[in-house]
Amino acid sequence: MSANSRLTVAAHVLAWMELNRRLGRDVVTSHQIAESVNTNPVVIRRSLGDLRKAGLVESRRGPGAGWSLLGDPAKITLFDVYQAVEAGPVLGMHHTLPNQSCPVGFGIQPALQRVYEGLEGVVRAQLERTTIADVLADVLAQQSRAGAPGVTPLDLTSPS
Repeated sequence: MSANSRLTVAAHVLAWMELNRRLGRDVVTSHQIAESVNTNPVVIRRSLGDLRKAGLVESRRGPGAGWSLLGDPAKITLFDVYQAVEAGPVLGMHHTLPNQSCPVGFGIQPALQRVYEGLEGVVRAQLERTTIADVLADVLAQQSRAGAPGVTPLDLTSPS
């Protein structure tokens, strides 16, 4: 999974888990989640492991094994999720120092660092304003507007 898709996958996982919780299914498996994300359950388990370390989900073993969302999705921000699954800033520099005897290699990092720092603040602010509950509400609204198949007649926008 590419670094820039980890947040997207993790947000998908958490929104899907909350939808299932609203439908009365508090515990879900990585296989079930993987079906929605359309990926391998191993990818989902890696993401769930990061989310567990951050205290956003928990796993249960034995009968009824699976994963559960912890906490109120209206209080879990995308920035919380980002911190759980990403290491470091949104935009990164070279992995190795560029050639310092090249004019571009010498000046590229300081030039881009100023731009990246400004973007980092904007991205962080947007992620902090958006919760998993917001994401799920938008997902359900888009599904409703499109008349997508498989939409249950339940009012899924209100918590159970």
